[in-house]
Amino acid sequence: MRNMTRFVFIHIWLVGDFLLVLSAGLKDTPTLGSKEDPRVLSKDIINGGFEYQVRQNHSVFLYHEDSEEMYVGGTGFVLKLDVDDFHIIEKFPLNATGYQQCEKGPCENVITVIEKFQDSLFVCGTNGHKPQCWKLFSSVNNQSHEIMKSYEGTGISPFVYTQNSISLTVEGDLYSAAPLDSDGSSLQFRRKAGSRTHVWMYDNWVSEPTFISASWVERKEDPDNEKIYIFFREKNLDQNPEADPWISRVARVCKVDEGGSKRFFQNMWTSFLKARLVCGFPDESLYFNRLQDVYVVHDDDWHETKIYALFTSSWNSTAVCVYSVGVMEEIFENSTFKGYNDKIPTPRPGACVKNSRHLPLATVNMVKDHPEMTDWVHSTHYKAPFYISSNNYTKIAVDRVQAADQHMYNILLLSTDSGKIHKVLEAGSKPFIISETQLSSQSNIQSMKLDSKKKKLVVGFSEKISTVDLRRCQDYNVSCEDCVLARDPYCAWTKSGCTPTVPKGIQDVMNGDIRVCGSSVNENNQTRRTKRETVSPSPVELTVHSVPLGVPFYLSCPIDSYHATYIWEHGDEQRPCLQMQSNCLHLIPTMAQENYGSYKCVSKEKDYTKTVKNYQLQEQRIQITDGRSNTPDRINDASAVVPQIWLIVGLAVALMGILR
Repeated sequence: MRNMTRFVFIHIWLVGDFLLVLSAGLKDTPTLGSKEDPRVLSKDIINGGFEYQVRQNHSVFLYHEDSEEMYVGGTGFVLKLDVDDFHIIEKFPLNATGYQQCEKGPCENVITVIEKFQDSLFVCGTNGHKPQCWKLFSSVNNQSHEIMKSYEGTGISPFVYTQNSISLTVEGDLYSAAPLDSDGSSLQFRRKAGSRTHVWMYDNWVSEPTFISASWVERKEDPDNEKIYIFFREKNLDQNPEADPWISRVARVCKVDEGGSKRFFQNMWTSFLKARLVCGFPDESLYFNRLQDVYVVHDDDWHETKIYALFTSSWNSTAVCVYSVGVMEEIFENSTFKGYNDKIPTPRPGACVKNSRHLPLATVNMVKDHPEMTDWVHSTHYKAPFYISSNNYTKIAVDRVQAADQHMYNILLLSTDSGKIHKVLEAGSKPFIISETQLSSQSNIQSMKLDSKKKKLVVGFSEKISTVDLRRCQDYNVSCEDCVLARDPYCAWTKSGCTPTVPKGIQDVMNGDIRVCGSSVNENNQTRRTKRETVSPSPVELTVHSVPLGVPFYLSCPIDSYHATYIWEHGDEQRPCLQMQSNCLHLIPTMAQENYGSYKCVSKEKDYTKTVKNYQLQEQRIQITDGRSNTPDRINDASAVVPQIWLIVGLAVALMGILR
């Protein structure tokens, strides 16, 4: 839990350089340095990207790293965009077809599926509550693009965009989960189109599922044993009032599964097995049971492929747990079957065989009646989630980065429900939140795609599409120490400052030890700083304010790192700052003679101390003349100050009434 500091939270108005205090109350605020706070804050909302002409309630992306183009689906259209400057290359209009009547609102066609399928772009949409799919062909040789009506889209696209659905293409086959009925029911995972047989699930295998993701894990040396993993949560059949209403699952099917024989289980998965995903504290029987999002980090050795899963809980916390496909397979291949106590038939239920139609009836019956594993799938950290936060995260992506030390690190990219992206380092067993970037203050993140080659994150909102450069090294460019303390594997300190990682750059991702700056800088002669200057790399500009006696005033400095401690120095006095959002404030209720002089906002993180802001407050005297003289003894822009003083006096009176 966060440490909490209690202080007076003040509503303020700024008039000129003056802080006007209008009302007061009590508020708890997190102490700087909380483990789940980001180290560096990017305060400016990122601009650029692509802005929609009309806000979108729902959008989907298709974007591959090897392509310079991205496809975006919205309401009534698919756009082909250039990912570098986001200009529109092509627009495919896809309005609802037919003459159907819609009970609520217009008959819109909200695009819900975009996949590269066979020789075309395969697109499906709600089509006014009558799902439909199309094949799109881009323009070539000066010929215009083409839209070909394909076939009815029930089971691929939902009837309305708010209904649950997923899709996946694997070697020319389309897998999907979408409702078969307009009320959102009859939801199951199917192989719906392609070269292989269409197969689907047995209704009793899942209970009111919410599908999150599906992923194909390749086995280049053993393709006949390749699996498709399905991640979902389903309704808990345990009626105990203390039981969580949801259970998170991983299921798998064999890529080569063609269904059962004509006599039994024809067009049904014969390899379907499922197991419970555990994320929480097993020793306390405390679990995060609501799976929200999944990202798969593939490895050449399929055993080492990692699943990063984002969970929420009933107590308003989120968690990330990490799973190994190798461990998952051990469960599916060795666990007993829940509710089954007899001898397990051969071949083992769920095994991949070249001709599933020839499987013995006993094996298929086991899959039909007992598809759940007795053992649970635990995370690699077992006793606790890798990361727990009170932030309401909604989506996750994971990038692999080679740092200056030539080691590979994983970076978690987590979107919040307030339009922010948190960049979290996985180095060892503990997470470290590198930075927070505000992308939108207007809407939630609808979709998110990672381009690991270009080190960019493409993020979709209802009003726009933004890109985040993951190598925002300029955020730590103040000094070598700032660059190293960030522990950002995308960045390293060089003679050019904090730059995208290069060999022999200065960085310590594992520990953020700033001692590497002193020795390495001197050895490599990369800067001219002395050892003393390393602590305070460059003088901070002095800001001078002239303030009248008797008025309230405040000083502010930016909080660049929540992992640092901030204080205000005034003469021999040191005072902690009052945190307001991402600023450190020093409040002076009424200016007196002892309040004048120099003020420094100083931050300390580990062994690194620096001055962030430097102020000088001096007395401002206003002399009211009788009209015969225009040369007062000491006056500093009195004509501008006088009306501000009257405002302060009036509001101060109002304040006294409020506080009484």
